[in-house]
Amino acid sequence: MQDILCGEDPEPSERFPAGPLFVPVRSGPSGCVTRVFRTPLGDRTAVGFTSENRLIATLGPGQAWIRLAEPALRALTEPLGIATVTVDPQFTARAARPVHPVVPALALRVA
Repeated sequence: MQDILCGEDPEPSERFPAGPLFVPVRSGPSGCVTRVFRTPLGDRTAVGFTSENRLIATLGPGQAWIRLAEPALRALTEPLGIATVTVDPQFTARAARPVHPVVPALALRVA
């Protein structure tokens, strides 16, 4: 199948790399783990930002990040079934439940 070469094509048939991105990460058992987000329709997506300021404006100053090229981010997430990379999302919502479960103080007492 040949690529469409029409100058009026609203969506190019080829994916172009977005360049080095600021990718949000979290701590995992083996080091940094790329954070995966959901689109408004509920599909999983990898996320990258074109600047540190955009990442901070969206996710806050405490968000850890690493620099990755867009093809490297795709290579990390495609084995998980994530084929979409969202660049510079402007809206995020809080998690529906806490990321780390809260342990009641009574459960920590040693008898």
